Amino acid sequence: MKLMRRGQRSLTRLFLAVSLLTVSLPHPAAQRVETRSKPRLVLLLVVDQFRYDYLERFGDLFGPGGFRRLLQHGASWVDANYDYVPTYTAPGHAAMLTGAPPAGTGIVANEWIERETNTQVTSVTDSSVKSLGGGLNEVGYSPRRLLASTVGDEMRLATNDRSKVIGISLKPRSAILPAGRHANGAYWFSTQSGSMTSSTYYFKELPNWVSDFNRARPADKYFGAKWEHLLPTSEYIRRAGPDTPVWENLDHIVGDTNAFPHIITGGARAPGPAFYTALDYSPFSNDLLVEFTKQTLVNEKLGQGGETDVLTLSLSANDYVGHHFGPYSHEVMDVTLRVDRQIATLLDFIDNRIGLQNTLVVFTADHGAAPIPEHASVMGLDGRRIRFSEILDAANSAISARYNRGKKTPDPTADYIFTYDYEGRRRGGLINANLYFNLKALERDGINLDEIEQVTGEAILRVPGIARYFTRAQLLRGAVPAGDPIARRVLNGFYSTRSGDLVIIQEPFKYLTESADAATHGTGYSYDTHVPLVIMGQDFQPGIYSQSATPTDIAATIAAALRIQAPSNSIGRILLEALVPGKEKAGVGRSSRQ
Repeated sequence: MKLMRRGQRSLTRLFLAVSLLTVSLPHPAAQRVETRSKPRLVLLLVVDQFRYDYLERFGDLFGPGGFRRLLQHGASWVDANYDYVPTYTAPGHAAMLTGAPPAGTGIVANEWIERETNTQVTSVTDSSVKSLGGGLNEVGYSPRRLLASTVGDEMRLATNDRSKVIGISLKPRSAILPAGRHANGAYWFSTQSGSMTSSTYYFKELPNWVSDFNRARPADKYFGAKWEHLLPTSEYIRRAGPDTPVWENLDHIVGDTNAFPHIITGGARAPGPAFYTALDYSPFSNDLLVEFTKQTLVNEKLGQGGETDVLTLSLSANDYVGHHFGPYSHEVMDVTLRVDRQIATLLDFIDNRIGLQNTLVVFTADHGAAPIPEHASVMGLDGRRIRFSEILDAANSAISARYNRGKKTPDPTADYIFTYDYEGRRRGGLINANLYFNLKALERDGINLDEIEQVTGEAILRVPGIARYFTRAQLLRGAVPAGDPIARRVLNGFYSTRSGDLVIIQEPFKYLTESADAATHGTGYSYDTHVPLVIMGQDFQPGIYSQSATPTDIAATIAAALRIQAPSNSIGRILLEALVPGKEKAGVGRSSRQ
């Protein structure tokens, strides 16, 4: 018995020792998380105005190194939609790495009315800074109107500024907003100077390597370039119909036609502003950006330090081409095939220099695009263009009938709708499908804002093609119908000090715009909201994911993978379904939307 008890004691001691050893050792999954190195580079790759269905419509024509590589080796969400309106470039680029809609970023559109100054401002104009490398009278740009931090901002905070963050695009807003307020730099193309430019927000003068790049005049080599079909013309006709349907003849490019081949001169005899503007509307401007991005990687030594760097690149040519020719054109098909090859070139360069295994790549778009209304009508979809004058006439008539019943002359209600200065002319306060009232005039005459919003909204509903409206009072109370996706998107796009007093919603396939563009975007309908969302990196399991997602989920997800604080106003969810097991436990400041 003693021997048995002694043996039991020995077994007990052995069991306790093993148990203590087991407790002291990290769990294998946790151990993998700790030893897995962070990426050396985060690349946010945006193709402006890239609808999700382009991946399906043209997928069999893509080469192996671009979109196919991303889809094969990355996690792809097939149901990724923006959850706000308006779906414009600036709100989209602000949302991706802040994780917030306009209600959180304050970026309610590309431009909006600023009541304080009685002018139209853009999302990134800043009179307190100067242009570097631009034309003589070019304005300065900065991210000062962005009200939230980005992944790049949080990375620089976490590393005591050892990480580098840089944004690049043709457009100032597309370069500036994803990079954030504490970026090392942002660069965009000036159609005045034909150079890559920046502003004194980032540095006193352009880095030497940027000046050297500009001195070589790389844009000028595309003067007179011929943009031809990349594939046999028969392939385009089979997929997109004739090259020049009648609905394309709405918006002509100076010095060009709506038919292939396109000669890129802008109608000029030598490189200059007209040519540089025409270059924007060709795939060659994407080539210019890719070349500049390569130089950025080399000269800024991105991905070469001890911390993760962040690079954002937005390829804008697809948007310019889409506006001119529409989403079902030969030109959009061709620029899509070409951007696939341009992306492949960039990914190959990064792979050779940094290693794609050391890079976290995010691919998405800032919005989609609606069919040209005239094309929609031919297809039986009742497309229509609603002019601002129709809305303003209906609003003014209703206001006068309600508040000037005595038909006084002059009409005391004539200034109830806000007007603002735009390039030396007065404009009625309708922009981004937002109507602004003159609050001082309403206060002067004792007019109730809630009431005039209702009176005006009901009148606007009688304009053909208008579906509904939302009032400021309604949105401030959050009084939108539960389960109504359009109402939710309007609320998510509303920022009280920048948005208007009445938000107008048109019917599907209707445009509410004064733009001369053949095609546009901006609504909460699927053709404008549905975009690709692909994340490729060592912490993500490749595959196709059917869970609903939104580009505002990118920030929280990348922050979790990098093990840093999520951006200040992030409301997106961490895309747990694609993270390598155990990685979801590493995120800081996780969203409650799990």
